[in-house]
Amino acid sequence: MRDGTAIRLEPHEIALLGDGPRAAVTVAVVELYLRGLVEPDLPGTVRAGVADAVEAMQPPSPLAAAVHGCLRAPAAPKALVKDPEVRLAVAVMRIPLAEAGLLRYPLLSPTRAARRHVRALRDVHPLPASRQGMSDHERLLLVALHGEAALRLLVPRFALRAGLVRRAAVGRAALLKDSPRGTNSGGGAFLSCGGGGGGGGGE
Repeated sequence: MRDGTAIRLEPHEIALLGDGPRAAVTVAVVELYLRGLVEPDLPGTVRAGVADAVEAMQPPSPLAAAVHGCLRAPAAPKALVKDPEVRLAVAVMRIPLAEAGLLRYPLLSPTRAARRHVRALRDVHPLPASRQGMSDHERLLLVALHGEAALRLLVPRFALRAGLVRRAAVGRAALLKDSPRGTNSGGGAFLSCGGGGGGGGGE
């Protein structure tokens, strides 16, 4: 970023720059769900799932792998953010972002340029009218950029059962599901985003 060139950002990195570690962990949980590697458990928690042929899939992001490794027992997503293994994975994520000038020292908060780029990506990739026909990577990108609104649209049942969104918010979304929308999915941006994993849990 310091020399003005584009940097390849993954969805969990975009979420970290936009809304912090909890948003990045949310993207990681959704990534694991789409791969069939986590399932909702008791209300507000997730557990490790059993997926066949995982070895044949592209490996999950390092943050998603750390989150999956922490699920020795069902856990709430908000608790995963505090797990030492996940905190270490987030810290490792920050190193290349800081080296690219997207995080400022010593507190490693996003720079103005990073915030501008995330806002630009939100403009280029608005929420679509429907989740139909979207790849897993496109879903993860939208979750990274739009947070709860994207969760309610793209993975509503999982997000509700896993405690990723508030119950009242999902209820309001259901009431408004037939409301007209004026957005369409956007094209490319000057910050490109890396590819996501294979298919998994549909809604």
